[in-house]
Amino acid sequence: MRLVGDNVEPAIVKTSEALDKARELELDLVEISPNADPPVCRIVDYRKFLYAQKKKQKEIKANQAKVSVKEIRFGPNTDEHDFQFKLKHARKFLEEGSKVKAYVFFRGRTIVFKERGEILLLKFAQKLEEVGILEQMPKLEGKRMTVMFNPKKK
Repeated sequence: MRLVGDNVEPAIVKTSEALDKARELELDLVEISPNADPPVCRIVDYRKFLYAQKKKQKEIKANQAKVSVKEIRFGPNTDEHDFQFKLKHARKFLEEGSKVKAYVFFRGRTIVFKERGEILLLKFAQKLEEVGILEQMPKLEGKRMTVMFNPKKK
């Protein structure tokens, strides 16, 4: 195996020699990359090694982009003023970098106005085309007609 470490000169040694060297330094022998040829082992304090690994994982997780999905709900008979109000909110959400899920909810007998809901969502998509990208066309799922928007890259 290939042996590396802080107080060790990199060399290819037998497993027993590596274990003896680790005991001599009062440290642990940790296998770093088992798939390498020959396998790489490091002489380190195992608790410090685990701590560094956890810290690295935490840092990677913190740097990941968190995407939130904001929902905007319409009825099939939504008035123009309400439409403009919700359009303003959707525009703000997209500019902040959030995804927007807009849907028309059909209650009871309003399901007969499917065309109105589709027209409303298409009009909504047309108004948002400069700040958002339409992910999917309006799709009816049960009593909801849904459409998704992704924010445009700047």
